[in-house]
Amino acid sequence: MYELQVENMSCGHCIAKVSDAVRALDMTAGVEIDLANKKVMVDSSASLDEVKAAIAQAGYPVTAAA
Repeated sequence: MYELQVENMSCGHCIAKVSDAVRALDMTAGVEIDLANKKVMVDSSASLDEVKAAIAQAGYPVTAAA
């Protein structure tokens, strides 16, 4: 599971865009978003770099990852 810091998220629309970006990469991915803390937890078979790139391409750059 990856834990990502995604600073530009601010609303439900942002949550949907980030979730859709990850699931476009891996339809079976688990995505949990903590909007208050701007954290995205992703359980995916895709690599961390692929997940980060998909989220960034949706307009939400990842500022930290663990």
